[in-house]
Amino acid sequence: MKNILTCLIALHLFYAISAQESHDSNLFKQLKSRDSLLFDLGFNKCKIEAFEMFISEDLEFYHDQGGLSNSKEDFLNAVKKNICAIPDKKPIRKLIPESLEVYPLYENGKLYGAIQKGNHDFYIQEPDKEVYKTSSAKFTHIWILVNNEWILKRVLSYDHKSPE
Repeated sequence: MKNILTCLIALHLFYAISAQESHDSNLFKQLKSRDSLLFDLGFNKCKIEAFEMFISEDLEFYHDQGGLSNSKEDFLNAVKKNICAIPDKKPIRKLIPESLEVYPLYENGKLYGAIQKGNHDFYIQEPDKEVYKTSSAKFTHIWILVNNEWILKRVLSYDHKSPE
């Protein structure tokens, strides 16, 4: 009986440590805020200064259609050239809020990073036209704590699909 109780406690602790963060947790809110800065201000409004300070210098961005970016500089240039260069045909990203998940990463019991994943839809905004959907996709972000600041270290952008 003692061994069963010990196993149950160990399983509970394992799941408590590795489980998805609650949507009302501080960690979830912090990374959702970073997502908003990255996409709502940066991607959608081209205010790149809103997010460039939390992009890692050695960012790796893996995109299933656009390829690989190996640095912050490459990533910022791609945003400027591909997302923000044609204001008359502006891409817009919308998070599917209920899809957002955050998983903390610990080392020896200390939080050092987090995995953030979710789904989002992309649209095009043109003057004097209704915004129209161009694709849906999944994303996974690896965030690392550096001097108590969340830094975006790795990005996976995948499973892009055209609207049905």
